[in-house]
Amino acid sequence: MFVRKILLVEDQKIPASNIRKSLQKLGYSVSEITKCSNETIKKVAETHPNVVLIDICLAEEIDCMQVANIIENELHVPVVYLTEDSEYKTLDKNHLSSDLHFAIEMALYNHQSKKILEEEKHRLGAIINSMGCAVIVTYTNGCIQMMNPRAELITGWKQSEASGKDLVEVVNLVDKDGGETIENLAIHVIEAGEVLNLPENSTLITKDGKEITIGDNVAPIRDQNGNITGAVLVFQDITKRKQTEAELIRNAFYDGLTALPNRVLFLDRLTQAIERSRRRSDYYFAVLFLDLDGFKEINDRYGHETGDGFLVAIARRLELCLRSADTLARFGGDEFTVLLEDIKDITDATNAAKRIQDSLGLPLNLNGHELSTTASIGITWNFRNYEEPATLLRDADIAMYRAKQQGKATYAIF
Repeated sequence: MFVRKILLVEDQKIPASNIRKSLQKLGYSVSEITKCSNETIKKVAETHPNVVLIDICLAEEIDCMQVANIIENELHVPVVYLTEDSEYKTLDKNHLSSDLHFAIEMALYNHQSKKILEEEKHRLGAIINSMGCAVIVTYTNGCIQMMNPRAELITGWKQSEASGKDLVEVVNLVDKDGGETIENLAIHVIEAGEVLNLPENSTLITKDGKEITIGDNVAPIRDQNGNITGAVLVFQDITKRKQTEAELIRNAFYDGLTALPNRVLFLDRLTQAIERSRRRSDYYFAVLFLDLDGFKEINDRYGHETGDGFLVAIARRLELCLRSADTLARFGGDEFTVLLEDIKDITDATNAAKRIQDSLGLPLNLNGHELSTTASIGITWNFRNYEEPATLLRDADIAMYRAKQQGKATYAIF
């Protein structure tokens, strides 16, 4: 059976002897009796007692309470205080009775409980500090309680600086979609009592003014009884992920050479225009199908690099001929399409075709060469109540070939 060791610190012989006998009757081993507080800390370190009983009113110059604090907080040994002064909430060494056993066992129990809590706290702290995500914990008033190293790295704030500050002062968030500052999310989830995802385009303004796109969520923290005791914000830098997503979108919907919408995006917008025309009887749109005249000769004569540069320059010119609400797309090779929305009649489409022809008629200097081209343009519009984009594009393509047969550098209406 494990016998607990007690270190007794008492400078009066009779009380010391009585206490020792009482301890031994209770089954404890009294490892040492010292009457000098200067030796107490050394004795504790040497003998490793389970509990220290100390008279806090020893006739010594040293502060016994200070010694006891060192034993408890630095040597991590529980202390039970003895005194004759009723001012202290301690054991009366002259009237111990059964209180002695209770006091020692309670001290051991509290010490063990505290040790377990400290170990759990350190374990949880180690887990949080090891996380790849930033973690910030707040009190119920929305002020910061703690933050892990990753949160320090992303925000630019040290925990020592941020502790006690309002969350929005350290986590300064702006919704990039609306350009508005996001309020204290900790307060919001505490009031709502539920997990809240960060807005889709949340941008963190760091301490040094850097902008970082972040994402994840904020959740209320509850105790064992379900009471909310604070909030935890978990987030990570998703700037690279957003850049990758944007690049994927560009690759999926935009032409890699000219940066214009590609066939997929054009068909999507054309489908939307058809749907809109079904709902509105006064809504008209037109499609222009362009094929550059003589581009193959330019490409063959000056090479693909010059040919690609020529297509990019032509794309920029075509953009200048259109409204911001119109859609210009590269359909493939030297073919371009234009969606003119909300037009009055076919005249708006023919005027756009004339502007395009006039713009293309101007020579273009590229890599030391003066180049020029024209375009054959086919036009169709939704007076026939088209149901499918493919049908409309087929008719525009037919009109384009008709224009090419008419001598190029012109337009034809289906």
